[in-house]
Amino acid sequence: MHIVIYMNIYRNYIIILLCAVWSALPLVHSRAEGRDFTVVIDPGHGGRDPGAIGRKGKEKDINLNVALKLGKLIQDNCKDVRIVYTRQKDVFVALDRRAQIANNAKADLFISIHTNSVARGRTVRGTETYTLGLHRTDDNLEVAKKENSVILIESDYEQRYAGFNPNSSESYIIFEFLQDKNMEKSVDFATLIQRQFKTTAKRIDKGVHQAGFLVLRETTMPGVLIELGYISTPDEERYLLTEAGTDALAKSIYRAFASYKEQHDTPSARSKEPIPVRQAESKPAPAKEKPRTATPAKEKQAQASKGKPVFKIQILTSDKKLKPGNKQFKGLSPVNHYQEKGLYKYTYGESTDYNKVLRTKRQIASKFKGAFIIAFKDGKKVDVNQAIKEFKNNR
Repeated sequence: MHIVIYMNIYRNYIIILLCAVWSALPLVHSRAEGRDFTVVIDPGHGGRDPGAIGRKGKEKDINLNVALKLGKLIQDNCKDVRIVYTRQKDVFVALDRRAQIANNAKADLFISIHTNSVARGRTVRGTETYTLGLHRTDDNLEVAKKENSVILIESDYEQRYAGFNPNSSESYIIFEFLQDKNMEKSVDFATLIQRQFKTTAKRIDKGVHQAGFLVLRETTMPGVLIELGYISTPDEERYLLTEAGTDALAKSIYRAFASYKEQHDTPSARSKEPIPVRQAESKPAPAKEKPRTATPAKEKQAQASKGKPVFKIQILTSDKKLKPGNKQFKGLSPVNHYQEKGLYKYTYGESTDYNKVLRTKRQIASKFKGAFIIAFKDGKKVDVNQAIKEFKNNR
């Protein structure tokens, strides 16, 4: 009799428990569905790979500290964001595995966090943010070599990275042929980060650069590689090892992320064919300003390019309108601009011949290391990869 009573009570508890779990399932599912933006945070190095080593600290620990603080800020303030880490503790993760984690998560943004260093006898200070591309200076190449050299401690790295040798300059020639469809978004995000480092963390701004980083090459979403500072410079190392310093750096990246997400608050297009980007509407010209009349040469050029992609080189972005001849143009003329998401974006050179614009881009590379090619068609900005395909098909 007692056994039957206990069994009935036990069965009732089971039913109540199952009902509770079942009723909670829609809530869990709903919360997961609400997280429509995924960011992957990648603390560089780890485990048997310490990264750069200072007098007291190690790069791998600084990277992880800032990464976890960044993740906490996003978690506390952006409830619709899913955070994925490539590591959350001191473990070694291969470069290709880091990219695989981001790709499997179908991430909308990839943030790789690193700390810089230089050889003894040199003193360098400041933060810099990299996007994928061809190195334009020896310094950029050295940074890429240093960050890519981690593959040398991976097993079968020659097979896993198709014979890529991180210490050979020739290996980096492949990056010359990359026309990354995510480049514009990556550069926009990198620019926001550097702006916040300067204003929020009060760090020296070493700018936005491009270089051949394997971890960025293998990812399929916009991404950046951040260098927080120089562990080889004593005062910078002291700053990087303080809670106040890492707090300020994490807050800077978070604020840049929040601004970026506000501009791109939909999941990345993951179809094989990139979706064209619409050009933001330009603000109307002031009433006092007389409309400019196109010259016969420009009218002829516009007529010739009608229906064809027009390639231009974007050289810089500003939150304010710059006058012709501004020193930031570094002597280039004429420089044009278009407006997008509240920013003025300046371009140099234009042609329906992609190869001609590519040659011009290489000629100005020493002045504008982060310059990249964009495309317009009938006055509207379009995906550059699609434009290149159209150019090749029409030849």
